[in-house]
Amino acid sequence: MSQSYEVIFENNKKWVESKVAEDPNFFQELAKTQHPEFLYIGCSDSRATAEELMGAKPGEVFVHRNIANVVNTLDMSSTAVIQYAVEHLKVKHIIVCGHYNCGGVKAAMTPQDLGLLNPWLRNIRDVYRLHQVELDSIEDENKRYDRLVELNVQEQCINVIKMACVQERYILEEQPIVHGWVFDLRTGKIIDLEIDFEKTLKDIQKIYNLTGSDWVMSRKTK
Repeated sequence: MSQSYEVIFENNKKWVESKVAEDPNFFQELAKTQHPEFLYIGCSDSRATAEELMGAKPGEVFVHRNIANVVNTLDMSSTAVIQYAVEHLKVKHIIVCGHYNCGGVKAAMTPQDLGLLNPWLRNIRDVYRLHQVELDSIEDENKRYDRLVELNVQEQCINVIKMACVQERYILEEQPIVHGWVFDLRTGKIIDLEIDFEKTLKDIQKIYNLTGSDWVMSRKTK
């Protein structure tokens, strides 16, 4: 077995010891339940870990990660995570976080057959298609990639807002709020794209409104 693999268990042992030294009841409390305020939907990239870049502690962030932080309504994994976080954990904020230098985004802008990755990357290629005029006008290739990272986050936020569970709970409780971030690997900083959640919700409701007036009235009177 490789030495790098064995080191993981040594690191875990040291982490357990440090936590118990700080608080003898740390793991007993951790095992009870979770009450995170945040759902973080990010990229699987090994350089962009949610808790570390947010400075969060165990139990504070519910996390879902995949290639290029995509929210596809046909993907049962991401939709199940979102519904569980919204309906059962009652998170107050949903964060979609991309990052510059994203390999998935670059792959989506590369004209080649990538096998099983093709249908997944098509989600990002669709973002490129929607914003092709703007992106093609950016001459610097790296800046074009950076802008697609931002636009991809924006479109994935819209995909979250399309979901019935998000719309329904927001109507009743004014939560959760959806946010779009980009993590800049070159500086370590989080960039808030300042997605206007309420405006976006109103803009798409004509087509994606899944909460008819009868549903709203019946829920509010319960």
